[in-house]
Amino acid sequence: AKAGCETYMIERKMDNCKPCGGAIPLCMIDEFDLPSEIIDRKVNRMKMISPSNVEVDIGETLKPTEYIGMTRREILDDFLRKRAEEKGTKVINGLFMGMDQQEGEKGPWTMKINEYDAVNGNEKGMKKTELEVDVVIGADGANSRVAKIIGAGDYDYAIAYQERIAIDDKKMDFYENLAEMYVGDDVSPDFYGWVFPKYDHVGVGTGTVINKPAIKQYQDAIRSRAGDKIEGGKIIKIEAHPIPEHPRPKRIQGRVALVGDAAGYVTKCSGEGIYFAAKSGRMAGEAIAAGSANGQRMVGERDLRKYLSKWDRTYWPTYKVLDILQKVFYRSNAAREAFVEMCSSQYVQRMTFDSYLYKTVVPGNPLDDIKLLFSTIGSILRANALRVTDGPSVTFGKREGQA
Repeated sequence: AKAGCETYMIERKMDNCKPCGGAIPLCMIDEFDLPSEIIDRKVNRMKMISPSNVEVDIGETLKPTEYIGMTRREILDDFLRKRAEEKGTKVINGLFMGMDQQEGEKGPWTMKINEYDAVNGNEKGMKKTELEVDVVIGADGANSRVAKIIGAGDYDYAIAYQERIAIDDKKMDFYENLAEMYVGDDVSPDFYGWVFPKYDHVGVGTGTVINKPAIKQYQDAIRSRAGDKIEGGKIIKIEAHPIPEHPRPKRIQGRVALVGDAAGYVTKCSGEGIYFAAKSGRMAGEAIAAGSANGQRMVGERDLRKYLSKWDRTYWPTYKVLDILQKVFYRSNAAREAFVEMCSSQYVQRMTFDSYLYKTVVPGNPLDDIKLLFSTIGSILRANALRVTDGPSVTFGKREGQA
């Protein structure tokens, strides 16, 4: 809209509280010019807690001005939506039902919308409307209808479950600038559990891909692991949502592009998606603005593919590294113990925070990388030797019985 393109946004629920840890990197605050009042907490300390409850403090390598921003999605999303509206975007409060090209593939897309009551934003005054557009950016989440319409293909997904828990002021003071991450088969067989501070409460949650029916069991476990720190708290909201595990097979078709969760842009290992949703949306918008000469000519698939090429070139290394980390360190409690031990290294902390805060894969020091490799192998071997469960150990080859 800012570049001169007539732009519409279809938003189903204006006050939607999307289930989300709410963490955003420092570069997003600067890059998207986010005001301080929408940041609930500035986290500069983290605890990684192993299956045997070994705690490692993380954050010593951060500079005084560096932090992870903690937000509530209903606050962040509302700010971004209103700013888009100020720049000229026309916001439609309604439910996107589908779309088709009634004049063939070169014709416009006709969007079918159940538009809600303009005053109350509810379904009582709902009316069916249609909107003709030249280009569609599908930013409609993990269950994207746009993706289904263009045959974008499926992906594996995790279920994230989070409880917002109000705790007393003394307990809240403990989490003032602290976030906790718990790993272990009890809280998730393939992800982690978290306690993240918000404005006046904490978000306590977990997620899993491989055992979704047990998600409430894992949620009970993360509450138990957090123990006295959240004891006596009142659950004020329960949230659950699918999280994609990898990009969809197809993310562009003709004059339709997918971004954010709809495209599958959530990282493994960390489960981060907010920044990548915002960044991919901006990249797609910039490609349309440039390809259309700021709304003066029609764009085609070739124009949209410039966004996709730029995205893959910039962020594929990040996704690949985190995919490898998840496969190595989230496959058994022994590996998780080694992962937490590895996080005690200041070199690892510096590399991790630099990569997370500024969204780049930071090149390491070759000598330190070699030391880290041998240290990590040693940690895994020690954890395997000391483990008390009968679960599978970590290897660097194929699992026994695999072809």
